[in-house]
Amino acid sequence: MAPQRTTTSSSDTELGRFLRARRTQTSPERVGLSVGTGLRRTPGLRREELATLSGISIDYYVRLERGKETRPSPSVIDALARALQLDDEEHQHLRELAARAARYASEPPPPPSRTVRPHLKLLLETM
Repeated sequence: MAPQRTTTSSSDTELGRFLRARRTQTSPERVGLSVGTGLRRTPGLRREELATLSGISIDYYVRLERGKETRPSPSVIDALARALQLDDEEHQHLRELAARAARYASEPPPPPSRTVRPHLKLLLETM
């Protein structure tokens, strides 16, 4: 019997879980944003607010949190750490999670070859 492979959803990465947890624990007031008068449906910062504070696009941040982007640059990690006001230990942990995500990211497949193998060429010529 073949071993079963466990698959995790794309939104269930360590980097994404950490970012989501820290985002929900960071209040808008703490980072200098005005809350406004309406009811906030999300605890802590919204994704859009964190992306803006970090200087990255909302789409890119969402891909990071969902695990679809696995190779953030050190400058992006540093910007997120500043926006979330992480201490040195948390900042280092974020760097380690990003490095781990990059190591386990699947490599893109090599481009298809443009050459025809000799035995296939012979087969085509004989037809």
